[in-house]
Amino acid sequence: MRREKILTIDDDSDILDVLAITLSDTYEVIAANNGKEGLDLVRSKNPDLIITDYNMPVMTGPEFCKEVRKDILFRHIPIIMLTGKGEVKDMVFGIESGADDYIIKPFEPDTLLARIRMILRRTIMSLDANPLTRLPGNTSIMDELQSRISLDKPFAVGYADLDKFKIYNDKYGFEKGDEVIRTTARIIVENTNRAAGKDAFIGHIGGDDFVFICDDAIADQLSQTIIDEFDKTAPEFYNETDRAAGYIIGKDRQGNETKAGLMSLSIGIVSSVTQKITHVAQVGEIGAELKKFAKNIEKSNYVRDQRKT
Repeated sequence: MRREKILTIDDDSDILDVLAITLSDTYEVIAANNGKEGLDLVRSKNPDLIITDYNMPVMTGPEFCKEVRKDILFRHIPIIMLTGKGEVKDMVFGIESGADDYIIKPFEPDTLLARIRMILRRTIMSLDANPLTRLPGNTSIMDELQSRISLDKPFAVGYADLDKFKIYNDKYGFEKGDEVIRTTARIIVENTNRAAGKDAFIGHIGGDDFVFICDDAIADQLSQTIIDEFDKTAPEFYNETDRAAGYIIGKDRQGNETKAGLMSLSIGIVSSVTQKITHVAQVGEIGAELKKFAKNIEKSNYVRDQRKT
């Protein structure tokens, strides 16, 4: 498993040694003696998090933070300022320079580790989240699937996909299309959380593709509930004329004019009960097959993988 990389910057070699001892069991640690050296390492090593001192020769901590925040490729890297300067004005200046957190020396190792874990977790979630729905994206989805596989407990994964969404989006425009995606996300989230509670996980693969993970025993009923609520809501996405007609005219992915009924929702259920799931890619491959099969049925539906290992 990949270890996150932390860059430590301090002109005091003893502090660098203490940080290395504190962090090296969990993280890969690289060190620099001043802000300029640190900036060079940011560009060459691309760390996941930076811990920097406030007062340093050549380039101070606040100067370093400002330089990092100027670069679009590195401005997302979280920075903790670890310093002996404990006055409020120094803390405010450090934060305003671009630091995400401010810890006063001497520090408790457990406190520092806890803050690092918290910041890394928030950063990963923020970077990975789908900008439209704010649901976890592909990295979080794969991590969650790997976690479920490692626990070796029964689980089911629902792959949900809108049917005829492209034709709708072409006619009604991206703003209306985004509204459809947000509404679909809300239906999946509310029903999955209600049915699965703390065991629930919902992710947004991208576009009109979603995934939900739950206990296998509730996957069928949950899928049907999501479909029923979507079908009840779908007509509201259309104007009165199209809703009454029950279809719209548009072009398919090959550019051919076609008559498309109202949008529907297809769900493919991958289960670890019937299949021995050993890796994340396996789940994706089975899910793609099931969705393709489900989309051939001209209405909202779900299909479960019945093949047994």
